[in-house]
Amino acid sequence: MSDKQPTFYDYVYRVVRLVPAGKVTTYGRVAAILGHPRAARAVGYALHNLPEGSAVPWHRVINFRGMISGRCEIHRPEIQRLLLEAEGVVFDRQGKVDFARFLWKGPPPQEVKRYRYHPLPEMRMG
Repeated sequence: MSDKQPTFYDYVYRVVRLVPAGKVTTYGRVAAILGHPRAARAVGYALHNLPEGSAVPWHRVINFRGMISGRCEIHRPEIQRLLLEAEGVVFDRQGKVDFARFLWKGPPPQEVKRYRYHPLPEMRMG
């Protein structure tokens, strides 16, 4: 059994795996579910650093404006949009997703605590 503590990134991936096909969420919502509402950018970094071939549905996370924010070769905006459209997500002429129709609201309130990220304090030896 490993003594390694799950990282913030591990928690991000755990929450993003909950987003169902045909729905989207935002970097900020993922951060808020984790209990770190100001960590939206860190959520983006976590998704950017997914291992190749990961089953985490990174494409279901968009910005707070309802638009795609991807800026790298691996997670190109065109690919993200195609993946979302294949799941039934619709974009308007400005490239925005209608949150009233497609936003995943998050886990049920009684389950949110299960997804909070609380790093354990480092143990000092000696």
